[in-house]
Amino acid sequence: MNIKLDKDALLNKTVLITGAGGGIGLEAAKAFVAMGAKVFIVEVNKEKGTEAAEFINGQYPNKAIFFNVDLADETAVKKLCDEIISKYGCPNILFNNAATVVTGEIGEVTVSDWDYSYAVNLKAPFLLTTLLLKPMKEKNNGCIVFVSSSGAAPYLGAYETFKTAQVEFSNTLSMELDGTHIFTYTIAPGLVRTATAEKSIKNVAASMGMTTDEFYMQNESHILNVIDAGRGFAVSVLKAGEYHGQEISSIQALNDFQGYTENTSADYDKDTDCLSKIELLDKITSAFFAQYDGWQSRNIFEKQWVLRDFKKSVGMSADAVQKEFIQIKERIEHNEELTISIKLFEKLLHYWEHQLKLLQGFEKDKERLAEYSQAIREWIFDIQTLLTFI
Repeated sequence: MNIKLDKDALLNKTVLITGAGGGIGLEAAKAFVAMGAKVFIVEVNKEKGTEAAEFINGQYPNKAIFFNVDLADETAVKKLCDEIISKYGCPNILFNNAATVVTGEIGEVTVSDWDYSYAVNLKAPFLLTTLLLKPMKEKNNGCIVFVSSSGAAPYLGAYETFKTAQVEFSNTLSMELDGTHIFTYTIAPGLVRTATAEKSIKNVAASMGMTTDEFYMQNESHILNVIDAGRGFAVSVLKAGEYHGQEISSIQALNDFQGYTENTSADYDKDTDCLSKIELLDKITSAFFAQYDGWQSRNIFEKQWVLRDFKKSVGMSADAVQKEFIQIKERIEHNEELTISIKLFEKLLHYWEHQLKLLQGFEKDKERLAEYSQAIREWIFDIQTLLTFI
């Protein structure tokens, strides 16, 4: 995506970003600096961290400072925070990007690998948050971001377990910070072909009986390039207050940054205006069943991300909503009295509006984009019409 960054958007702000020696983290660091911030690059690989800081400082002098830290070392993490606070003050933004990807079947992954994954993927973000939260509270200003992942997936249990736990940690923290000017949220990069991802996908694809190329081909229309993923990370902090307590994606952040708007009340078949409440319910129910079946046919990574996003948006699992729709359909078929949850349909309306927005940056095929967008807009329109009956 061709986006223009405002060089003063983060002027005089400081960002501590972990795992910024390469990949998405480095691209995010570049974008932060392009928007006026100073970045503290935390990286376990000394060579990569040094090169990253030198590259940034070559374009923006004195804007990047490298700290060679192993996040699995609790003492080193505490020393890092003490040094940064004493020399530069508390960072305005903590971006927990670093990760170590452990692959393998549960029962085969060693305990030491589980322990290391825990140390980097959960304990370190928790520790950094704990150490920086007090000075942030003293200023009543700050932003803490966690990089989430898709959720439960085969052969990635030792990784996903702790990345998913970051989501729950952020959710809890957001509730405790309500009413302050400190914001927290999680952001998922999407499927990005970084060196780290390539290595882990190779192992996972083999475990699933396919090649790496076959895996990526299966997800070709949903791959985001590393630059866009990093820029999505960076621009997301500009809407930290809006994203507070949410789980978003790089694509959503990019779309929001570009001010994407879409008319969701476009013209449809005017016969919809003449449908009764029962007919609308039947139509919406059928639409949900079709979408639910589509989710079940997706690959495991997409499926888990979609189902978790649905539950977070609607407050119920897709399975629970499906059961409710089955009951509605049965009552319709037997001409029985209906009791309808207004809140459920309001949440479904919000969810489909959210999905329509995400779709614009998620689907690259223009024909499929037009087809899917029209379908979702029609679902939105139908629910809006139904709510006038209730």
